[in-house]
Amino acid sequence: MLKTERHARILEHVSARGAMDVTELSRLLKVSGATIRRDLQQLSRQNLLRRTHGGAVLGGAALRGAGPELPVPHRSGHRRAEKQAIARAAAEQVPEGAVVGMTGGTTVTEIARVLAARGRVTIVTNAVNIAAEMVPHKNVTLVVVGGSARTESYELVGPIAEKTLADHHTDVTFLGVDGVGADHGCTTHDQLEAATDRAFLASSDRTVVVADHSKIGRVTFAKICPLRDIDRLVTDAAAPAAVLADIMDAGVAVTVV
Repeated sequence: MLKTERHARILEHVSARGAMDVTELSRLLKVSGATIRRDLQQLSRQNLLRRTHGGAVLGGAALRGAGPELPVPHRSGHRRAEKQAIARAAAEQVPEGAVVGMTGGTTVTEIARVLAARGRVTIVTNAVNIAAEMVPHKNVTLVVVGGSARTESYELVGPIAEKTLADHHTDVTFLGVDGVGADHGCTTHDQLEAATDRAFLASSDRTVVVADHSKIGRVTFAKICPLRDIDRLVTDAAAPAAVLADIMDAGVAVTVV
């Protein structure tokens, strides 16, 4: 297991339980207690949890919303097979030569990789990691939206980003979210990010939300939009069927891979 995936799983366990000890984490992740202690020290330094004698408890960033918002490096290897399957299905929504909006997120990053390998495409994004990866691709016309950088998501957000998006049009936007459900729509951890996401939606003909099963039925701090503002959700087969049924009842097409 990669260290980034191990860190993500540690944070999920601590977030779900409120506190975990080294022995239990070692058993769950099948690594040594010494490895877990080093992981907890690193996560504590990043303010993602609080180290205690013998374990860790929720603290820092984890107390500001419905679970911690993991920085991109901690999410990139987590559930990668599901994200790649979602990306392949989502890319089928894009005709050749289209102008594609892309918010941040590891699943959206996978879509960018699929499209760049497929052929000519224009990508408009506020995610600096996606932009950096797309620069070498000669068949990708890249437009980078400016703004204030968020260290957790690597996205540029705020009034500059919103003004830039208002001056552009996209055929389809892929929206990465931290939660999606029938009652609260699409949500994320940060208010400025939510506002920038809405600007993406306003400039696009179609909006496709991409989210692995852990995001389905989840609610986080800042509301992006109600379900009526999106056209399709692409997720994986482990998503809760009852929540997906409610989302479809709200008029959203759902693709399950």
